[in-house]
Amino acid sequence: MVSCCRFLVSTILVALLGGGATALFAAQERAIQVTKFWREGGGVTVPTLLNKPADCVVLLHGLGKSSWSMWWLQQQLSADYRVINQSYPSLSQPIEQLSEPTVSAAISQCQGDQYRQIHFVTHSMGGILLRHYLSEHKIENLGRVVMLGPPNQGSEVIDHLADVPRVLALLGPAARQLTTQGAGITHSLGAVNYEVGVIAGDRSINPLLSRWLPGSDDGKVSIERTKVTGMQDFIVVPVSHPMLMWRPMVVEQVKRFLTTGSFST
Repeated sequence: MVSCCRFLVSTILVALLGGGATALFAAQERAIQVTKFWREGGGVTVPTLLNKPADCVVLLHGLGKSSWSMWWLQQQLSADYRVINQSYPSLSQPIEQLSEPTVSAAISQCQGDQYRQIHFVTHSMGGILLRHYLSEHKIENLGRVVMLGPPNQGSEVIDHLADVPRVLALLGPAARQLTTQGAGITHSLGAVNYEVGVIAGDRSINPLLSRWLPGSDDGKVSIERTKVTGMQDFIVVPVSHPMLMWRPMVVEQVKRFLTTGSFST
């Protein structure tokens, strides 16, 4: 009976986190195919055909996602920037092993006299990858960074999932590092010393997960946990965690911060 209940809880949690175990693995397969297609010329980058030097924007998706999840942002930014929509195997490696090859691969496509600055727009764990990279490396022409729903102080969801090891196993080693406890990687990253704007959501489509999150949340991360010491601006929008990349109001705030270094209120 106990093992049956644990299996049921595991199934429900996986469904809430990503649409079920079957959907999760199916999504991984789709992500592999989409990434392969893009790498073969279907759209890893959207070059900007401008007559003047342009800035470059790197997009970094979140846990269990692929570059496809950032497609709408890519389309919306491509008129004014060269956009690098970088994918990475978020479910298979810890953050320390993901950050350097992922970010380095992206910025290598942004180098050259025609690109003045390199900006970043990240979703969820993508922001932690970037913070880890910048804690060990310097980007000479680093521009501005916009983080969407980042677990900058971890997430209580991961704390609670420690009691459900089957789910954590599905989510991979990087997810386990997003705990709010002492073992969490965010505790070692410190304050940011570059221009960062954080956009947090306060709508949830995961009522079970929201029960674990104190205060307002987006279904995966509480508003307070998205904040990081040193950030330049912060705004809360009525959007859930998985929809932050798709809503027009968020896209407009991203564009504004990249241009001016602040959000509109």
